[in-house]
Amino acid sequence: MKLDTNATVQTLGDYAYQAIQKHYKKTLKWEKSVKKDEDPEALHQMRVGMRRLRTAVSRFVIALDLSKPISDKNIGKIARRLGNLRDLDVLKETLEKDYKPRLSKKEQKYLHTAFDAISKQREQALSTVETTLKDESYKSLKQELEEWLEKPSYKDLASITIQQVLPDLLLPEVSQFLLHPGWLVGTEVGESELKVRKGWEADKVEQQLINNGETLHNLRKQAKRVRYQMELFSDLYSESYAAYIVDVKSIQDILGAMHDSVVLTEWLEDVFKSDMHSHLHGLTKLLAENRYQLWQQWQPLQERYLKTETRHGFHLTILHPKESGFSTEDEISEQTIG
Repeated sequence: MKLDTNATVQTLGDYAYQAIQKHYKKTLKWEKSVKKDEDPEALHQMRVGMRRLRTAVSRFVIALDLSKPISDKNIGKIARRLGNLRDLDVLKETLEKDYKPRLSKKEQKYLHTAFDAISKQREQALSTVETTLKDESYKSLKQELEEWLEKPSYKDLASITIQQVLPDLLLPEVSQFLLHPGWLVGTEVGESELKVRKGWEADKVEQQLINNGETLHNLRKQAKRVRYQMELFSDLYSESYAAYIVDVKSIQDILGAMHDSVVLTEWLEDVFKSDMHSHLHGLTKLLAENRYQLWQQWQPLQERYLKTETRHGFHLTILHPKESGFSTEDEISEQTIG
């Protein structure tokens, strides 16, 4: 199926094409620098471009006629390999900038072992990325995307106006986000409603992260999916929509930083074995303090998004794009109640 390119009303197909074109171009822009390993920022940008391309393909596949190489699975595999290399760059930067200056001279010297380990692991990860960017699956992805962008092909659903389908595109992912079990970590039922348990000591927080860290990390990944998807349509909504994106990004960032701190601790323990806590006592303490502070930042957001009015407001905002005829949240509420 081909769309009417002279149409003034934007369709689902139009939005799909624009999103895929934008993120594919961004990915290509940084490819040469990544291959040459010139700049950590290039790797970061290419990884982000690939992730957003994956979101666009997976979200719009219902309206697109795509060949097999242009798949969520194929793009995801490439993005993960870029991510593995990027994670090591972030790990090194975190140790160098956030923690090393706050350690004693003795611990700083002992930390050289960690930097040697990062260098060795990075060599392997870089080799994997270089191989990935030369192999047939990546070449096929690029070739097929070039051909599709030159002559796009669509399914029937692509001809529907974007406003008609926006809530149907967004609400399933938002519902999964709001129903995620990660919201229940550290809560209790009181007076027939969920309440966030506060005032915990640091060791209690550490225990929660040991028991439920993976659940919170999965919530963070769901937040990332929701954010990427919402950002595809940010120009079609009002300020309240933008505010929810800011919240989702904060949730993603805080839970991500908490998880990164846990992973960094585990990685260091693997490198230093039993010497970790005796020779890097200061670093161990700083990492635990960081997780505790992040927990304090997380709880107000957790509390807000467990409230019925916040969750309903989120859904209502998505139900009413700019073109729906409502200009403020009050008007939305009046129409809904009426």
